[in-house]
Amino acid sequence: TSWKVTFFSFFFLYKFRPTPILVSGGRSFSIDYKHNCFLKDAKPFQYISGSIHYSRIPRYYWKDRLVKMYMAGLNAIQVYVPWNFHEAVQGVFNFTGDRDLEHFLDLANQTGLLVILRPGPYICAEWEMGGLPAWLLQKPNIILRSADTDYVQAVSNWFAVLLPKIKPWLYVNGGNIITVQVENEYGSYFACDYNYMRHLRTLFRLFLGEDTVLFTTDGNTDREMTCGSLEGLYATVDFGTNNNVTEAFKRQRRFEPRGPLVNSEFYTGWLDHWGDQHAVVDAQKVSRVLAEMLSMGANVNMYVSLNILITSSRICLYFFLLFRSVVTSYDYDAPLSEAGDPTEKLVAIRDVIKDIPSGPMPPPTPKFAYGFVNLKKVGNVSSLLNTLSPLGPVESQYPLTFEEMKQYYGYMLYRTTLPRDLSQPTPLISPLNGVHDRAYVSVNGVFQGLLERDTALVTNISGRQGDTVDVLVENMGRVNFGSKINDYKGLLSHLILGKDVLTDWKIYPLDIDGAIAGGWPHSDSQKYFPAPEKEPSLGPVFYMGTLQPNGLAWDTFLRLNEWTKGQVWINGVNLGRYWPARGPQQTLYVPGPLLSTVLPNYITVLELEGAPAHQRVLFMDRHQLSKSLE
Repeated sequence: TSWKVTFFSFFFLYKFRPTPILVSGGRSFSIDYKHNCFLKDAKPFQYISGSIHYSRIPRYYWKDRLVKMYMAGLNAIQVYVPWNFHEAVQGVFNFTGDRDLEHFLDLANQTGLLVILRPGPYICAEWEMGGLPAWLLQKPNIILRSADTDYVQAVSNWFAVLLPKIKPWLYVNGGNIITVQVENEYGSYFACDYNYMRHLRTLFRLFLGEDTVLFTTDGNTDREMTCGSLEGLYATVDFGTNNNVTEAFKRQRRFEPRGPLVNSEFYTGWLDHWGDQHAVVDAQKVSRVLAEMLSMGANVNMYVSLNILITSSRICLYFFLLFRSVVTSYDYDAPLSEAGDPTEKLVAIRDVIKDIPSGPMPPPTPKFAYGFVNLKKVGNVSSLLNTLSPLGPVESQYPLTFEEMKQYYGYMLYRTTLPRDLSQPTPLISPLNGVHDRAYVSVNGVFQGLLERDTALVTNISGRQGDTVDVLVENMGRVNFGSKINDYKGLLSHLILGKDVLTDWKIYPLDIDGAIAGGWPHSDSQKYFPAPEKEPSLGPVFYMGTLQPNGLAWDTFLRLNEWTKGQVWINGVNLGRYWPARGPQQTLYVPGPLLSTVLPNYITVLELEGAPAHQRVLFMDRHQLSKSLE
């Protein structure tokens, strides 16, 4: 098969590529099955680790966060590598700037932190599609996370680029990577495909060598451990504060009778969905269970040790019975705050670890309340298509998905006309729940209602025959966990208006991130600012404003009080979504390095439903992650 040909071509390239120079001195990391522990340089070793996601932290703050984790008493960190973060476009690899994985590993090494690497290819992590790139969905019937030929070939191509970058960073080669995870919680996935796992094992051995400690991580059930484990990969377990520690490690022992006890994901908190209460896990409960595990000699990774920022529109989600999107802030009630500040939970964990490096904990980053900024209307999305979709529309009798249009994230506008006069409100229906994920419907530029996946499948519209119907569809992020990760976006089925199926669409892919990163709308500000309107606009509308410099570039938190739902960019960087009415998150973290001390700081807001009359935003000096002020 084609993937076998590709695989053996990789083998040839690997066989004859230059090998890194190994560091002398007998560096080694292995499993001691006789004494049930890890061995580092032939001595028993126990790691106390915390998860940190470089892909969710500005590069400027990598060192600060790593030093704080080290000063908390951790001797290791656990690091995911999101495939779609580095290969967003098939065959185009990006390891620069905020994506410079090797620089991050180097900083960790300089700090004195060992690394437990989790390169996937699937990572979960409440990250878009579990880290898998959306371009995989170009193959309509692809079976992700299986021995499907197309999927395996794509994985092989990716690992042929990634794993050679990793090899010099293995501990035995002078780096700091002590163990490497194969896949992630595979036992929770329906496929249970051992051929797939065997192929991954072969790839890891090929590129990283026979002596690298490879492991799997699975949930605390027999089914998950059975489907997720494989001979030659050390099986570990994950669980939180509500589990019985002894029983959980007994389950690991059923799959690994000898070797170190390992909890690869000890949950210090939990994620938030829009519409939930902010998740909180008691600090004393965390410290008590951590102490129990460490007293047993177990190796523990705290997930997550650090609260982190998503600076992307690709917010991710879980799928249970309904589509549920995760909030912008990956707060997790973790020991280090969203802005990287020590919390009460960190102090409790330090008291358990006890063996703390000498020296002070780095202080919190400075915060500043810059106050209110007034915004002005730029225009509604429908009137800005020349800027947002410079290549123009694709015409199709029926709707095309994001994937068919090769636009994988953000927004797309579908345009057609009313087939007849509608003097009375008439139902516009998504009969097969085909709106993925929210659609904002306008007629002749006037907002008339919205459709939402799973929850709002009908809205009423009216107008005259030939009126322009615009349906702006928002991708809220692909499912990241479970059997539904092949999550297509856009209009997946027809829209029915009364008794008519709407046809003859013009479909506009919108490059909003690109336009704003290029300086719009502030670079064209002379075109905007019509006379102030007495009533605020409804529907998808852009607003802009400027935070004047004051000599400071400190962290701050943006609150959009009374705004409905939308997205914010500052100086061309996408901060993420706001949705204060649904909550719980009420503020967006703005890292200080995004701000200029001498130049105007450009604020762009896409409000999707309705702006408040005051049209202002507030920069605060503290975050608000629940509807009640913290």
